[in-house]
Amino acid sequence: MKIAAQILIGVIALLHLYFLWFEMFAWTTRGRKVFRSFPPELFEPTKPMAANQGLYNGFLAAGLIWTFFIDDATWQQNIAIFFLSCVLIAGLYGAYSASKKIFFVQGLPALLALAILLLK
Repeated sequence: MKIAAQILIGVIALLHLYFLWFEMFAWTTRGRKVFRSFPPELFEPTKPMAANQGLYNGFLAAGLIWTFFIDDATWQQNIAIFFLSCVLIAGLYGAYSASKKIFFVQGLPALLALAILLLK
């Protein structure tokens, strides 16, 4: 894979590890500071839902990290394309359903990495 794609994949993986930590372990503490418009009384009841979302983000990070350990260049690229596509779709859906900011934080980096991988 190209160096630029690998750097972006690494950054995206780190972002999703952060999302995992945030949603699984810091939802009721840090979450209150980040999501100020979310009703404070709903953080505790939504903790299991946030943890589930965090777990999914962890799976995305694991898939992206996996690409660094694949020796076959074709399979490395195929796995990267699959997981980056998953991240892009999640970013597009998040932008549509929750906040446009999600596209710029999650979807755009995945789109850029996909473009680099596919336009070689």
